[in-house]
Amino acid sequence: MAIRLKTKFHTPGQRSPATLASVVAVLAWKLAIESIKRMRKADYDIDPGRPYFDFVCEYLAFLAVAADRVAYRALDEAARSEFTSALVKNIARFVEENNIMLLGEAVPGESQRHFIDLFNRRAADYAEFDYTEQGPDFAFKRFFAACLRDVLPEKDKLWVIDQAMDIEAPESLKMLEKTLTGLFNPEQAKSQRRQDLRGSID
Repeated sequence: MAIRLKTKFHTPGQRSPATLASVVAVLAWKLAIESIKRMRKADYDIDPGRPYFDFVCEYLAFLAVAADRVAYRALDEAARSEFTSALVKNIARFVEENNIMLLGEAVPGESQRHFIDLFNRRAADYAEFDYTEQGPDFAFKRFFAACLRDVLPEKDKLWVIDQAMDIEAPESLKMLEKTLTGLFNPEQAKSQRRQDLRGSID
């Protein structure tokens, strides 16, 4: 997946949760667009217009919920709330700014409201499932796959479950978790990079 990760800032100093959220929102957008390109290349029929829009929004909601779960482990309640609120608003703004690409045409402000409403619904849905330090449980990923299945044509519904659970979710979450570790716990990320470097030299 040719996406550049931003796991640290070039200047020292602590960043607000809202600033961290702006970085994660950019990554989430890139991951969603990369996924839909990969799936269309694999002959999934995700047509421009509503199917394209719905797929991207479901993918972004999944990543936003996952980021919120990671924030729960790393931030206090107030910081987590600020982070997640800013993340969802930033993603919603990207959806709105790209509504012509996603939908073809859209009523101003409608796409932004749609994503925020979708996130609120999905946050409640995913709350039924676990997301630990090892990542999401089977049911979490299975629900994500079911959400994608619902926006695809009949011929693709059967195959998308495996694609989403075995490829799309793991690939995206690996990059998301790595970025969040670097942003929330820079010392831990630095230590991990040292270990990786020693491992490659040995």
